[in-house]
Amino acid sequence: MTPLRRRCLGATLALALAPLHALAQADLPGLIASARPSVLPVGTFSPTDSPRFGFRGTGFVVGDGTLVATNFHVLPPGADTADPASGPQLMVLTGRSGDLVSGRRARVVGTDRVRDLALLRIEGPPLPALPLAEPGSAREGAEIALMGFPIGGTLGFAMVTHRGIVASITTAALPAPTASNLDPRALLRLREGNFELLQLDATAYPGNSGGPVFDTATGRVIGLVNMVLVKAGRESALSAPTGISYAVPVAALRALMAEVR
Repeated sequence: MTPLRRRCLGATLALALAPLHALAQADLPGLIASARPSVLPVGTFSPTDSPRFGFRGTGFVVGDGTLVATNFHVLPPGADTADPASGPQLMVLTGRSGDLVSGRRARVVGTDRVRDLALLRIEGPPLPALPLAEPGSAREGAEIALMGFPIGGTLGFAMVTHRGIVASITTAALPAPTASNLDPRALLRLREGNFELLQLDATAYPGNSGGPVFDTATGRVIGLVNMVLVKAGRESALSAPTGISYAVPVAALRALMAEVR
């Protein structure tokens, strides 16, 4: 039998308004329509590249409408430490008018490498923010919907929704510390021990990383997609998906947002 292993879903393809109110017993079409303006492609921009926008993953608007949550592994190397003037220029795509796609510059304002989270601050007026569930509100067996941009620009940056359930609330083991990551935050995370992950019975693909996971009964975000179980190489995530994905619970995102206010 081919061994299974977890892989991060960061795509490698080159390719405020007040927060939205939670929808009590939300119907899925209504939830998708409400969430669409808030779920955005995240990538880098360079006027000399072809294409000029390099897609890396999915993000979604939170907080005051100028924050975008995504996975840390979606960021290009050095994006959280580089001088914004000289490092990779982060951008989120925010809308389409005919053949024209609009984007906004972004910068990293908060990260949690251990839990694979990042917060970006985007330029311009606020966008509609998604409502977040309370910590610990995810329930095994709850119906969920995950939204994002699987396969990136191959599908023209059309938001896609997949359905499933919370299969399990499990734990992830922290890696052994090394001299290169013994900073105060890393030590604090190590003292906290293992942390929760949501195991989803739902199919995710490269490009879904950083996308929101909704409890469809409430319309609130309970986590962020960050990993998928694959049978063999990365290509098998496309050709033979296992249907087992993982998400970071919303409690970790709320904690990171509290640090950047």
